[in-house]
Amino acid sequence: MSFLTDFRIKFAAIISVVTMLAGTVVYAQLEGTERGVAPLASTGDFEVMGVAVDVHGDNAIEARKKGWEEAQRKAWKMLYKRTHGSETEGLPDARLNTIVSAIIVEQEQIGPRRYIATLGVMFDRARAGSILGVGGQRLRSPPLLVLPVMWSGGSAQVFESRTEWQKAWARFSSGDSAIDYVRPYGSDSESLVLTAGQANRPSRRWWRSILDQFGAADVIIPIVRLTYEYPGGPVTGRFTARYGPDNRYVDSFTLKVARSEDIPKMLDQGIVRLDNIYASALSRGVLKTDKSLIIEDPFNLDELSLDDFDLEDGPALESGGLEGPASITGPGGSESGGEAPATTAAATTSISLQFDTPDVGAVGRGESAVRSIPGVTSASTSSLALGGVSVMNVTYRGDISALAQALRAQGWQVQQGAGALRISRSGQ
Repeated sequence: MSFLTDFRIKFAAIISVVTMLAGTVVYAQLEGTERGVAPLASTGDFEVMGVAVDVHGDNAIEARKKGWEEAQRKAWKMLYKRTHGSETEGLPDARLNTIVSAIIVEQEQIGPRRYIATLGVMFDRARAGSILGVGGQRLRSPPLLVLPVMWSGGSAQVFESRTEWQKAWARFSSGDSAIDYVRPYGSDSESLVLTAGQANRPSRRWWRSILDQFGAADVIIPIVRLTYEYPGGPVTGRFTARYGPDNRYVDSFTLKVARSEDIPKMLDQGIVRLDNIYASALSRGVLKTDKSLIIEDPFNLDELSLDDFDLEDGPALESGGLEGPASITGPGGSESGGEAPATTAAATTSISLQFDTPDVGAVGRGESAVRSIPGVTSASTSSLALGGVSVMNVTYRGDISALAQALRAQGWQVQQGAGALRISRSGQ
């Protein structure tokens, strides 16, 4: 009997130790301090990077001030040439000070009377755009989750450890990009969900759960494969742009550096080229949101009747509601038939309308089709997502059900929700 008691005590102690060790392993997986780097906040301002300055001053402070002013002048000329393709004489310093929103220090050396630096200059998009003649609004993609996969040493990593590829995506300033990047960095349980293996899992249910967690509409998968000739020597990077839950191929290219310490610069250049590839794919209609990732709301007001609502304590129905034109009640409470002195005008309703925009032309076609409906006073796109689902604000003389019927009469497939409609053409 004593032997069995002693065995149970030892067995319980072993189980306790194993449980503590398992908990420690899980904690280490989730709470690693070298997980990733939080991405930089990206604004919509115009950005000019890599501006080199070398100036002198009476002291270090004056030299730095002159360096920043020189960087503003150079950056403005670079921005003007980038947007117009020609040279410009520049703007006065006083005017530049009003349109520059930030100075980014890439590298700097400060001496007693000399300032040598490589700077970045950000110009306020609204103010600079008015001078450049460039509109302040841009076409952007729907939010796209970034899954940066790096192959090095025969293994693939995403957020299992802090890689140079993840660092490069974190410091990439995407404010001037046509792509709306959603960039996780492996915090908490992200490193367990966003793995290299996830890129090859086509399960739509799993992808919907992940995308919903990050507020994204689809996923892009930028991949880099690093090949070292020898330690510290030349390194070749093979960059591949992929997208979607099916890991579809878009394009690829190769870059090479002579020393391993130049890998960060190569990765930065690679991201700029990948950004151009994704932006080009978006404009060509290649980078489309996978429709199987869109969760449609099955709720349809057309299928409901007044019996489904408790109207005892609710507000009275407005004229022109679900039952058609309202009857006119006389002073005695009886209905007066067709002898009404006047007809009440239909109320104007503001309706949010979602429609597919695979390309730029679909925007104009959708707006024109809606404007042609009798009773529509205005229809303009308020949220544009090329390759996905855009949103149009529609002002209509009548209720939402009447507009839904009018759209169906034009051949649209209509889904109706609370204050919103979702339309599509058959076969889309």
